[in-house]
Amino acid sequence: MKILFIGSRLYDDIDWYVKSKGVESVLTESNEEAINLDLPDQVFIVPRGMDGPKQVALMQNVDAIVPLIGIDPPLIDVAHMKEEVEKEYDIPVIAAGVRAVELTSNKINTKEFYNDIGVATPDYQILNSPKDLTLDFPVVLKQGEGQGGKDIKIAKSIEDVEEYFGEFDHALCEKFVEGSEISIEVLGFNGEYVALPPIYKGETTLEGTHPLNKVKTGPCMVEGLDNNLVQHTAYKVAKNLASDGIFEMDFMFSKDENQLYAIEVNTRPNGTRYLTTATCGINSLCELVNMAIGEFSLANISDKLQYYYSTEIPIGNYEGSSPKEPVKSFEENDFVVHGPEGYQRVTARANSKEELENLVEKLT
Repeated sequence: MKILFIGSRLYDDIDWYVKSKGVESVLTESNEEAINLDLPDQVFIVPRGMDGPKQVALMQNVDAIVPLIGIDPPLIDVAHMKEEVEKEYDIPVIAAGVRAVELTSNKINTKEFYNDIGVATPDYQILNSPKDLTLDFPVVLKQGEGQGGKDIKIAKSIEDVEEYFGEFDHALCEKFVEGSEISIEVLGFNGEYVALPPIYKGETTLEGTHPLNKVKTGPCMVEGLDNNLVQHTAYKVAKNLASDGIFEMDFMFSKDENQLYAIEVNTRPNGTRYLTTATCGINSLCELVNMAIGEFSLANISDKLQYYYSTEIPIGNYEGSSPKEPVKSFEENDFVVHGPEGYQRVTARANSKEELENLVEKLT
C-alpha cells in the first residue's frame, strides 16, 4: 500500500502509525526547509497548489491521497483536486469535497447552513455599517473567513463597532453567548459518521481569551449539558455535509438559556485532536490513514474506544522528562508534548481525576 501525504507539518504525528501499518509513504511539500522531511520514504518538493501533488500521485501510482493541511486557505483547492482525481483516476482522496468546504470555510455560509438543517446558532446579522446594528451588546464581530481567532472582536459599545469598521467594510455580527466553549471531532467516510467525545475548552470571556491560552479538559463535563446532545448535533451537521475526513465543530452552551449553540465547523485536522485522543483513544489523523487503507469502520472505532480523564495545559517551553517512543502517541505514554517552541502544550491523561491531578503536578 502506497499513500501520498500532502504537507509535512503534521506528519510526525502519524509517522509511527504509517510505519506500523507497513504503508509506503510519499510526501509532497512546497517548503524545502519544512520540518519532518526526513520521516517519509520519499519526499517531493513541489510548487504551492494541488497540481504538483496530483502529478506526484500519478507518477508514483499511489493507492490513496491523505492531505495533512491544518489551515483553511488551501482546503478549496484540495477539494477540487479530490473531485478530479477520484472521478478521473479512481484514487481516493481522504478530505472534504467542494460543497462541504464552501459551506464551512465561510462563516456566513455556515450560519445559513445551520439554519437550513435546523441546528441552533446564535442570532446574527450582516453589517455593512455600524448603523445597521440591531442586536443588543455585547456582540461578536467576525469576518467571513479566517481561523484561530483572527479578525474577531467582542464589541461592548457602538464605539467598538465603529473601531472595527475602521479596518473592515462589513462584518458578521453575532450575539455574544455567555457560557461554555465545547469542541468535538466527527469522523466521516463513505457515508458513515462517528462523533467522538466532546472536549471542554473553558468559559467565554468578554476579553476574548484565545483558546490556546486556556486549560482544556476531556471528556466535557458541564453542569446541565448532556454530551449525547452534543454528539447527536455534531453527527447531524456532519451527515448533512455529506463528505469525508475530519470535521471539528465548535459549540457554546448557555446555562442561562439551557441552549446548545453551533458556532463553526472546520474540515481539517484541529487543535483539540490530542485531547480527543487522550480522552477516548481514537487518533483522528491515524483514522485518516485507516480510511485510506480500508480499515475504517464504526465497528473498529467502537472496539478501540477507551475512557480517560484528560487535560491540556499551555506551558510555553516544556522542560520535564521526555515521553516514550513514539513521542506523539498515547499507546505508550500518559502525556504528549506538542506545539512550537515557546507555545508548547502538555496533554495528559489518567484513569481518575485524582491520578490526573497528580500527573499534572509532576509534569508542570
